[in-house]
Amino acid sequence: MAHGSKYKVAFRRRREGKTNYATRMKLVDVDKARLVVRVSNANVIVQVINVAKDGDVTVASAHSKELNKLGWKAGNKNTSAVYLTAYLCGKKAVAAGVDYAVADIGLKSPIKGAKVFAAVKGAADAGLNVPYGESIIPSEDRINGEHIAEYAESLDEDELKAKFSQYFAKGLNPADLPEHFEEIKNKIDEAEV
Repeated sequence: MAHGSKYKVAFRRRREGKTNYATRMKLVDVDKARLVVRVSNANVIVQVINVAKDGDVTVASAHSKELNKLGWKAGNKNTSAVYLTAYLCGKKAVAAGVDYAVADIGLKSPIKGAKVFAAVKGAADAGLNVPYGESIIPSEDRINGEHIAEYAESLDEDELKAKFSQYFAKGLNPADLPEHFEEIKNKIDEAEV
């Protein structure tokens, strides 16, 4: 730890690497709803949050475990699951009267084709106005899982069972992921949010 009278200890959340306060202040100054995307080791959380005088207020929220209740059989943190979770959150936000949100990706690096940008695309497809550039969004075949299906078809049977054992345990052949993706997206459209 540094010594001296001019040394100032950073805020705890900054020291822990959880919050970039400079970026947060820029987002708060916008005075618009934020589309907050957080990808953990096992799940995804997407929220639409308004800034209020007494603290942030969550308007709509979706967790990737909600997809399991709709029949989702693939992983809860792959690109398809991130898109569908944001799509569900976007539907909830539109139903709650939110029409515009600014993407908040937290401490994630803004890399072209990243999962957080699949979430931005999902919320935008749900009817929420989220500004983004087309060049940074993942391709449609990555979003709907066609790349996973193609990879699964290139493997022999033993490799397929070893690499996709969790898919098979839930009753999903990875080659059928694009159709399963569309099925769950349709269920979200039909559901009363």
